[in-house]
Amino acid sequence: MVDLNDKVIRGYLLSLVGEDGLQMIEKMPEGEVTDEEIAAKTEVLLNTVRRTLFILNENKFAICRRERDSNSGWLTYLWRLDFSDIEHQLMKEKKKLLRNLKTRLEFEENNVFYMCPQGCVRLLFDEATETEFLCPMCGEDLVFYDNSHFIDVLRKRVDALSSA
Repeated sequence: MVDLNDKVIRGYLLSLVGEDGLQMIEKMPEGEVTDEEIAAKTEVLLNTVRRTLFILNENKFAICRRERDSNSGWLTYLWRLDFSDIEHQLMKEKKKLLRNLKTRLEFEENNVFYMCPQGCVRLLFDEATETEFLCPMCGEDLVFYDNSHFIDVLRKRVDALSSA
């Protein structure tokens, strides 16, 4: 089983399945079980259990096997969790986050912004000229927005992720 006390893993799973889904994972019985059994043993609503299992399955953290009842013909779905690939998934997420941060950093570095003093909008220079440097929401004069602090924060985040 995965270490759910690891804050990175816990945070990742929380972002995937939410608080109820995480509760289900924590209390999930060992071996192959039906969604109804999971709901009963974890005290999580059946709909939440099913949603969580489908999300985990999409991310290759849950394995589903179906059996057909020979008498009734009904299908029974048996589930088990498999977090053996979580490190790989976390690396993929890290790369995606790093790529997005670099894209945002480049955007912030290569553009000039103007902002409404009331906080209504932040516009690119070209957009500000189209509105004659007036806020399209409230009509206030737009002022130059110095995004150097934000750029510094983005750089530090990119550097931290690159070196980790």
